[in-house]
Amino acid sequence: MHLSAILSGLLLIAFSAAPAVAADGKTYRVYFLGGQSNMEGYGHTAELAPAWTGEHQAIRIFNGHTAADGEAGGGVGLWAPLRPGYGVGFRSDGRRNRLSDRFGPELAFGVRIAELNPGENIALVKYARGGSSLALGASHFGTWAPEFSEANGRNQYDNALTAIETAFSTADIDGDGHADRLIPAGIIWMQGESDAYTQAPARAYEQNLRRMMDLLRAALRVDDLPVVIGRITDSGMDEDGLMMDHIALVQRAQAAYVAADACAAYVSEIDEYQHSDDGWHYVSADYIRMGRAFAEAVHALAGTCR
Repeated sequence: MHLSAILSGLLLIAFSAAPAVAADGKTYRVYFLGGQSNMEGYGHTAELAPAWTGEHQAIRIFNGHTAADGEAGGGVGLWAPLRPGYGVGFRSDGRRNRLSDRFGPELAFGVRIAELNPGENIALVKYARGGSSLALGASHFGTWAPEFSEANGRNQYDNALTAIETAFSTADIDGDGHADRLIPAGIIWMQGESDAYTQAPARAYEQNLRRMMDLLRAALRVDDLPVVIGRITDSGMDEDGLMMDHIALVQRAQAAYVAADACAAYVSEIDEYQHSDDGWHYVSADYIRMGRAFAEAVHALAGTCR
């Protein structure tokens, strides 16, 4: 994507991110959740305890439709109450959401962050694409690299910007007839597996991660917006004991990024989670653990960064 397209996209968001607020409208704390498949979510809704299966009317979510690089429709969606079904297989055409039978960390994240902020209204904007990389050319599933220029020039970064722009330009996100105020509160990032396959993307990961978080903070118009990074892990379900040959480089890069940024935190407890049989994703219970851990990490940052 060309620099002019990046700048024009950010300017469009800047002018649309603060809709007029009516007297009876609500103020929402908004968290952006992004990354690849373990943010997209492979938890099975059928395995959820009854307490997690309902609809949370007070917590709103905008889940951007996932699309490959060069495809139309990436990032479109509409606001709805948080519930299971926003995992892999979720679809939206911007007029109707089609829930899947999966969920990701957004479910427990939304519930826990609401518990940690009693009396506050919570909203989530999510865009994630399984297999996507930060490095250009590192994955055929898609890239977040802003310099992507193939086909129509749209990639995962553009799709995320579309989700953010559309979500923030919606005046009334809860359908009560009054315009709401949306205040960015944090970025949650779970990604890096696709950059850990080969050495060059893994070595560039810290630089690419810093650039992407800077761009997302710019899109959300808060320079010191709290950022939480989830540690990627390896199931070891491969002949040589590693699914990702260069995972150690990416893990060090994630830790180095967090150490250098006073408004960033690293969720490393993911090392303890159990992988599903496919070797890449986690069991359903651990997507609940992940969401809670992300919420607690970003909440702890809020007192020191903003």
